[in-house]
Amino acid sequence: MSTLDDILNRPMRPPESEHLARAPFPEGTWSGIPLKTMYRPDDAASISYEQDLGDPGSFPYARGIHADMYRKHLWTHREICGFGHAGDTNKRMRYLLDEGNTGLNVIFDQVHMMGLDADHARAPGVVGMMGVNVSTLSDFHELFDGIDLAKVNVSLINPTASGFCTYALYIALAEERGLDIARLKGSNQNDTLHCRYFGYAPGSPYSVALKCAADNIEFATRYMPRWYVATFNSHGWRETGIDAAQEIAFCFARAKLYINTALQRGGLAIDDFGPRIGFYAGVHMDMFEEVAKLRAARRIWARIMRDEFGAKDPRSMQYRFGVHTVANTLTPQQPLINIARVAIQAMTAVLAGCQSLQACPYDEPNSLPTEESHRIALRTQQIVANESGVTKVADPLGGSWYLENLTNEIEKRILYWMDQVAAQGGMVEAMRSKWIEDQMHQGAMMEQHRIETGEQIIVGMNAFQSTDDKEELSIPIHRMPKGSAEECVARLEAHKRKRDAALVEKKLKDVEDSARAGQNSIRAAVESAKAGATHGEIMKAVRRAFGYPADIMEAADLGLVD
Repeated sequence: MSTLDDILNRPMRPPESEHLARAPFPEGTWSGIPLKTMYRPDDAASISYEQDLGDPGSFPYARGIHADMYRKHLWTHREICGFGHAGDTNKRMRYLLDEGNTGLNVIFDQVHMMGLDADHARAPGVVGMMGVNVSTLSDFHELFDGIDLAKVNVSLINPTASGFCTYALYIALAEERGLDIARLKGSNQNDTLHCRYFGYAPGSPYSVALKCAADNIEFATRYMPRWYVATFNSHGWRETGIDAAQEIAFCFARAKLYINTALQRGGLAIDDFGPRIGFYAGVHMDMFEEVAKLRAARRIWARIMRDEFGAKDPRSMQYRFGVHTVANTLTPQQPLINIARVAIQAMTAVLAGCQSLQACPYDEPNSLPTEESHRIALRTQQIVANESGVTKVADPLGGSWYLENLTNEIEKRILYWMDQVAAQGGMVEAMRSKWIEDQMHQGAMMEQHRIETGEQIIVGMNAFQSTDDKEELSIPIHRMPKGSAEECVARLEAHKRKRDAALVEKKLKDVEDSARAGQNSIRAAVESAKAGATHGEIMKAVRRAFGYPADIMEAADLGLVD
């Protein structure tokens, strides 16, 4: 890893890319794009309205994917939720629905995302801590108890290879309830390389990750026409320190990789699943930069899908995105002022034309959200929707000389960084070579340097500090329900004792054989879950098919995972 001195004493951008020069923070955007004091008509004179903007709902969709945007339908209010065992999270999800959540956003714990079960040797201490722990189909029944899957739109947040198993368990749940899976609405993140920088790398070797992503795309396309085949995530990588343009560029590079992997199997055309591709973006504190970033993303994605993949269906060309406000902009110091930060970011997401929104609770730097902080985050969305007036006009900032100029500038930078990924040999090679990590380290350390020197003001952290050192401890803190982790393990052990072990083994062999033969393994995984196989056992079967040891943690310790 580069040291701070290394980074500060070398150019942040290659010399041949003069247009990527960084400005001091007071004179530029949060990402360092230089800004003028004011903008005039000639700063947007090169823009062709028809080619570069178009009306909302028209190619290249820079101004939004719908002609009327929010006049008829608001974005989905989708506060994220997950902790403890299935019953704990079920209670919170039902609370959020009662308070006005219009979609569910379920996040799973580190154990689940690693493709492990609650009784794994590495699980103690993290079961249910950063998401809900589920290992079996019985857990899924409890997780969605009392929730009508035919009516609610569900987002399953597991952006690792084991999201393949999460998806299979959800399908098995719906079928056991007697539902036609073709009626289900929702998405699984299916960005299986995304979490390699968040503590989940051993769970998703590249070959397994790409196989699982392609299986998800193919299965959803063939059998679940209302389900999004993927929600590719740029938000998480933004929190590592990369800038606004890199966030979109690196996400698009991954998205193209997954799409090509699915198309190379044969049997699918881009317009078969292009209309059901979504994205999950972050929104940082710089309002105009973030709006410009997302307008540029719409324009670039439309051209990628039309010109590179040959899409003909206009819906395939539309960049549909949900927003997660950026948690690393929030401070543990004076945590209540985070409510203002989240409100600004939520407003920014709507001005940019989001399709769904998760607004961070103000206490996120301190703990998982309490019911009260979750409610305030949801109320923030509801105030933006019902009181601010920004929903009455599509793309209300469109035509601003500053915004249009900034949109063009960010577009150039996104395309530059996409070219840089291609020059590394593609996204997998850029990750293997640690080139992506270097971009993250550079960005994070430069931002830290700006904060420590006071160049970048963070209210409550390096300026306008409270005289009360204990203020951050005065807010209510979410605590894991007592005995929740132990209950997860006890339930799993009881489940294993009751099931038909021979049947489970047979069904898991079907998963392994299908994966080894290069076939889609989701139906086999669904039947394994119905027979009683666990999330971790299904994932082991897939890994074995690719030559990895059954216990991925031991394999990682031995350096056997790429």
